[in-house]
Order: sequence, then C-alpha cells, then structure tokens
Amino acid sequence: MSKIFLITGVSTGLGRAIATEALAAGHTVVGTLRDPGQIKEFEEIAPGRAHGRVLDVTDHDRVDAVVAEVAQTVGPIDVLVNNAGYGVEGPLEEVSMADMRAQFEVNVFGVVAVTKAVLPSMRARRSGHIFFITSMGGLRAFSGLSLYHGSKYAVEGIADSLRQEVESFGIRVTSIEPGGFRTDWAGRSMARVQRSIPDYDEVFGPMRERRQAGSGRQPGDPAQAGRALLAVLDAPNPPGHLLLGSDAVRLVGEARTQVDQEFAAWRELSLSTDFDEGATGA
Repeated sequence: MSKIFLITGVSTGLGRAIATEALAAGHTVVGTLRDPGQIKEFEEIAPGRAHGRVLDVTDHDRVDAVVAEVAQTVGPIDVLVNNAGYGVEGPLEEVSMADMRAQFEVNVFGVVAVTKAVLPSMRARRSGHIFFITSMGGLRAFSGLSLYHGSKYAVEGIADSLRQEVESFGIRVTSIEPGGFRTDWAGRSMARVQRSIPDYDEVFGPMRERRQAGSGRQPGDPAQAGRALLAVLDAPNPPGHLLLGSDAVRLVGEARTQVDQEFAAWRELSLSTDFDEGATGA
C-alpha cells in the first residue's frame, strides 16, 4: 500500500537513499532540502511522486508551515523519517558552547520540531510511523565526538519515551542506528573544530586521521539501508531499535557487554544505597 513519506535532508547520503528506495517501491516522498537549486533534480527521480521542499529544521515556524502545506497539497503524512543532521568533531575541551548549541539545534531541537509538527495528524488518524535516524553513536561513544554523541543519545531517549506515549494511538516509533555508511558524514558534512590544545594530540590526532582516511570506504551501502527501513515499515511488529551494518552490530555489542560487566562488578555497591529493610524514607 502506497504511503506518503516526509524525509528531512534528502540532498545526499542516507536521506537520499531512503527517499530513492521509497520512491522505487511506489511511495510518495516529500523530501526537504536547504538549497532551492536541488529541488528540480530531486523531483525528477519520480515525477509526480517526488516533492521537494526547502526547509532548515532549525526554523521552527517554517517547519510548521511546511508540514501544514504538505498535508494540504500532497496529503497526510504517513511516515516521518527524521534524517537531517551533521557531526561536530573535536575534543570536548576544544569545542565552543556555540558549537554545542549549533549541534543540538539541528540534531535534537530540529528533530523534535518536525516530530511535533507531524504528530497531531498521526494521532487524529490513529496511525503513522516515525523513524529517527540516530547512529550507533547514540548507543556507544568514541573519543572526539562528544557533541555528536550527546545529540544522538538525546534523540534515543526522546524516541524511547515517545514510543511509549503514542503506542496506544497506533503510531509506531523506530530508532535506526547506522554504523559507517558511504555517505558524506565523515567528509564534507563533518564540522571539524580547529585544534588548539597539544595535550590531546596523541589521543585525538590518530582518531581524526583514521576517520578522514576511512571516508568513502565505509562498509555500509546506503541503498541497503533504505531497503532495511522499508522492511521495518512493512513489519507487523516493527522493532523499537534497529542497528544497520556489521560494524554497528559488533561495536555496539562490545560496548553493551562492557557496561553489563561493569554493572555486575559493582552490583553490591549499587544495591547498598537503598534504605535498610523496614526503614521509611521522607
């Protein structure tokens, strides 16, 4: 059954791949772009079913206006894919508060603004599916990406809570956690903070070099990611979380095992903080 998608950030990368696969499957896709010059090229993918809209997700008034206009001119949004985002790279001590605000404006506040704009219609119709494209970096962290991880961990928590809030309305919520895919994320889409503290050279320098060298050689195929999202959409019991890529499966698995082991090692101390049996709290 054909559905109407709203996908943020379809100029390149996973957003473009998801849009292309959804269009190939017969769906209608409204894709947001920040450059008006890219609309014609996007709409030519599937004339009549691919619709481009100019949108910066940090402009919350514009978000509301675009969602309302799409409902009027294209139709009610059945599937929201929150994809727009970017990464800031640099040791926490070197990044500025302005860097952090900008990262969260796009990756968190922009995502929430789009979701809130779409929710009333989905709730009224008692149907819909919201996808949050987070990252394996929303479930485990690497040095030098503290702002990016903070934003993706935040989205994971927001999605987990939202899932419980809207489940009874027939709205499904899935967080997609990709590993490394051959997109521009680690290339031109990465904001790299200028280095300023030599003490971090030994720890951070090799990480930045490996990340730059690996750009374009990641194991993940964006087209396969788009097909995986469609498989989740069609599933009778879709997952709340879906890792994408062998590296995500391995690295997130390793991190979760380490946390479980740490919890077990410190379990007695954790349990010791309750009141003694029979005691009453304030």
